[in-house]
Amino acid sequence: MPDKGTSIDTPQVVTATEEEIKRFKIDPYLLNLMWDEPFYSAILRRVTKIKTYSIPTAGVAAAKGNLTMYWNPEFVAGLPAAHVKGLLKHEAWHIILGHIFDRRKEPHLKWNFATDWSINGHIPEAELPDCGLFPGRPYTPLTEEQQSKMSDQQISDYHTMSDFQAKLPVGKSAEWYFSALNQDQDVSDAMDRQEKGQAGDGDSSEGGGPGMPGEMDSHAGWDELSDEDREVVKGKIKQTLEDAVKEADSKGKGWGSMSSDSRKLIREIISNEIPWQSVLKKFCGLSRRANRATNVKRLNRKYPGIHPGAQKGYTSSIAVYVDQSGSVGDADLALLFGELKSLAKRTEFTIYNFDTEVDEKSERVWGRNKAPGIGRTRCGGTDFSAPTKHANKNSRRFDGYIILTDGEAPDPGPSKVKRGWVITPNRELYFTASKRDFVINMKKEAA
Repeated sequence: MPDKGTSIDTPQVVTATEEEIKRFKIDPYLLNLMWDEPFYSAILRRVTKIKTYSIPTAGVAAAKGNLTMYWNPEFVAGLPAAHVKGLLKHEAWHIILGHIFDRRKEPHLKWNFATDWSINGHIPEAELPDCGLFPGRPYTPLTEEQQSKMSDQQISDYHTMSDFQAKLPVGKSAEWYFSALNQDQDVSDAMDRQEKGQAGDGDSSEGGGPGMPGEMDSHAGWDELSDEDREVVKGKIKQTLEDAVKEADSKGKGWGSMSSDSRKLIREIISNEIPWQSVLKKFCGLSRRANRATNVKRLNRKYPGIHPGAQKGYTSSIAVYVDQSGSVGDADLALLFGELKSLAKRTEFTIYNFDTEVDEKSERVWGRNKAPGIGRTRCGGTDFSAPTKHANKNSRRFDGYIILTDGEAPDPGPSKVKRGWVITPNRELYFTASKRDFVINMKKEAA
């Protein structure tokens, strides 16, 4: 059982009656999450849920390699249904971003605030309790009653932190927010006083001090993993994310209300160890065919010295269809062509431009000693049916084909020929690709 973590003595925390606490069950909220937010549900289905009074709110942790979510009915029962949903999403994001196996930075309170800021930018404000921390928004104003219980220093620190939070951008990492906290001396001093309980008669626990904002959940237990358990948890979370992404992609509304930026971040997390270049290489490799030829220098297994032996070579011919829309820039083409150059030793690439139809006059072949030009020949809309039909029509000529695009067009349906989607950086496919397709999300190298 985790130790007591965050103190929740924050503005407008709703309390439940004894009867509401007694009757409260979290299962209906988890069931609703499955219908409304399938991706988050897929994450939390793989987590053990434990009711406890040992922490004041809720939290996720890992013990002996097992993922667990703890929740206190005294806190959760007092929340509106929308806030319970937001709380569940918040705990899922701690798992997604790997906070439960990251080593917490010192001082802990600053790191706790930083992780919550990195998470809550992905969740609608209307779905989170007022004790949550929101980048880009000031704290809830103090009431007269709250101010009467606070020292002048506490009130000043509250406003210092409120002004700082209001200026924070949304969508940064926990490391970015942690660095920003340490770089602002006034805010850093205010948080040091809060953590050490030096602001008047404040409580010395995490988030302490009457009326001072704290986190909406406990971060206790994150530093208690052994190195061996830490690696086990990393592997489990990676597998959990990969499974959840596959489930979400296979359903029409599998991502629920999650924004495209959040989906992009999750895809980057699970693809960090497998660069898009490797996926492209794998696609080209799986599309190769064996070419058999006789060679007098090789021995025939059955009739050595009488008949020539056989020699096999592995090559492939792949068509590359380039989307001519303006959002596919020359830099994107250069990024892809740079990778194709290294693969051209064993693969022959035939390049076509397309918009609503394939421009056959733009055909150029890229072999071992030939490099094609990037030149544009079209400027219309985008129709993925055009390259799909063209590749199917030339199925005897090509072993597979790649469509370089920003993904912004309707689903063309399944393909008879092996198909790979190469999606330009910061974009994503507008639909769920067929099961046989490869989806390759390009990522520019950091400057």
